[in-house]
Amino acid sequence: MALSEIDRSLLQRCLERKPKSWNDFVDRFMGLVVHVVSHTAQSRSIRLTPQDREDLAADVFLAILANDFAVLRHFRGQSSLATYLTVIGRRVVVRELLGRKALVRAGGDAEFIDKAPDHEPTAEQRMSDREQVERMLAELDETEADVMRLYHLEGKSYYEISMATGMPENSVGPLLSRAKSKLRQAHAKRTVS
Repeated sequence: MALSEIDRSLLQRCLERKPKSWNDFVDRFMGLVVHVVSHTAQSRSIRLTPQDREDLAADVFLAILANDFAVLRHFRGQSSLATYLTVIGRRVVVRELLGRKALVRAGGDAEFIDKAPDHEPTAEQRMSDREQVERMLAELDETEADVMRLYHLEGKSYYEISMATGMPENSVGPLLSRAKSKLRQAHAKRTVS
């Protein structure tokens, strides 16, 4: 199937950074991306929580945004844009799923963790962890730090964060992914030094 005129126009608007073009792009392809995330995880027998699904969808959109829309700039128009985004989305999701450790709980839900504590931390450990988290958050800009705090420390949903900060709900996931990436890079630099 060839590139439709609607998608050609939307693609051009995004590449030219026209106002609201990215929001239109996300609105048009959000369902597709969520379907790709769900199908890819299901085909690998990984059950996702709604939050995992949102995070993976945000990772796909971040990959599209990366390097000034490099993914969209490489699109040759020899297929539909939806087909192209499906392939891109599947690659991103597989990479993310393989890059994480999946711990399947007895209830069947997959929970992605980097390191699970063997025991309940002491008050002293929790205080030390809290101080470390605050130092890490200081490396982020104010908005990123606020959103990370709301999501990870206060357990707020994307909707609640959107209401608290005034940012669009579909921008919360990408912002969290960017902030996590910054923190990983900063941590990698500290451990190498």
